Amino acid sequence: MIVLGIDPGTATTGYGVLKSEIGRLEHITHGTILTSKNDQLPMRYLSLYDQLCALIKEHSPDVIATEKLFFTKNVNTGISVGGSIGVILLACAQNAIPWAEYRPAEVKLAVVGYGAAEKHQVQYMVKHLLGLTDSPTPDDAADGLAIAICHAHSSIHRK
Repeated sequence: MIVLGIDPGTATTGYGVLKSEIGRLEHITHGTILTSKNDQLPMRYLSLYDQLCALIKEHSPDVIATEKLFFTKNVNTGISVGGSIGVILLACAQNAIPWAEYRPAEVKLAVVGYGAAEKHQVQYMVKHLLGLTDSPTPDDAADGLAIAICHAHSSIHRK
């Protein structure tokens, strides 16, 4: 199964692609989708959509997993990130790709074994679980890989 994990954002969306087979994870790629801060929000969503569709075409994921949005004190950020999730869901629907969503604590628990793990602990375990020589950067891309790992581990128990 090819899993595309996405850490949604408006300016920066992190992603990680991995192959999951029973008892084995294989890193394919990771990175970020960037949108211009100078563009209006509709154009940023279009850019995110186009870049995400290119990733889907290149890697043919069997599933897309995202981190569940949780609101902080900045409602405007929550609304724009929610729009990014809508763009991701549209791409899933148009490409007939199933979607899963995980709370941040679920991702940390699946990757580190502790739901309140710190970012550096998650990055260390992503590196270790995928056999990478260096911790994945930037943080958004590492989060995308962590989300993909979470789904790979969770999907074993869903069958």
